[in-house]
Amino acid sequence: MQKEEQLLEKRLLELSRLAYHRDIITYSDFLNPNELHILHSLPKDSLYSQYRVFGGYELAERQMVAFLPDALSLRTENLQELFFPDEMCVLRIEPLHKKYAEELTHRDYLGAMLNLGIDRSKTGDILVNESGALVFVRPQMKEFLREELTRIRHTTVLVTEEQPETFHYTPRFEEIRGTVASIRLDSLLSLAFGSSRNKLSGLIEGAKVFVNGKLVTSNGYQVHENDIISVRGMGKFRFISELAVTKKKRISVLIHKYI
Repeated sequence: MQKEEQLLEKRLLELSRLAYHRDIITYSDFLNPNELHILHSLPKDSLYSQYRVFGGYELAERQMVAFLPDALSLRTENLQELFFPDEMCVLRIEPLHKKYAEELTHRDYLGAMLNLGIDRSKTGDILVNESGALVFVRPQMKEFLREELTRIRHTTVLVTEEQPETFHYTPRFEEIRGTVASIRLDSLLSLAFGSSRNKLSGLIEGAKVFVNGKLVTSNGYQVHENDIISVRGMGKFRFISELAVTKKKRISVLIHKYI
């Protein structure tokens, strides 16, 4: 384990300990998929408290962790209302003059924020759409970005805050039906991304594929219904279900590929 990973593990354990002993909710900054894998891989007996992860919307890739005191750990309902807006806020970035705006990419938005000196751990996912982008950030970044983020490339932009009580985002997806020999990870990757199993197996072995936030490096990993598979640099999809078995003994399946 690298030094950075050891430090993260130590920090997560300390947050868990504080939640237990002080009877409060403690929070991490935003974690990337590799860091979330470290969290999920921690031995259960090393944690003092239960935790929830949240990124502002379903399927968020970058997520924060909330370690819960005993009083909350037994609650089964969605606890996200406890986390918004005190620990995360949503900013909308839009061109000030749409007529003269460039077509900005995820890299453009991220680069503009990093160039202002913002640590990546203080920002979550960036959702780019036709009108601009939605960005999830820690609250202490809100005013700074509203004042300092005024231009991206050659486009003048305006940053406003979305109200948590009215914010709603539903990821869009493409429905894909096809057949596979088995419900193996490499077979489903091939169907979702339209490439051969041999080409995609290198991504699995190269530690770029996550199932429900956990790193998976086995091509033969058996996927279950409603598992979410994320591939760094390529996207993500949800395995919905098996539909039928064909006469040639192949399995017809349904997946939702997020776009």
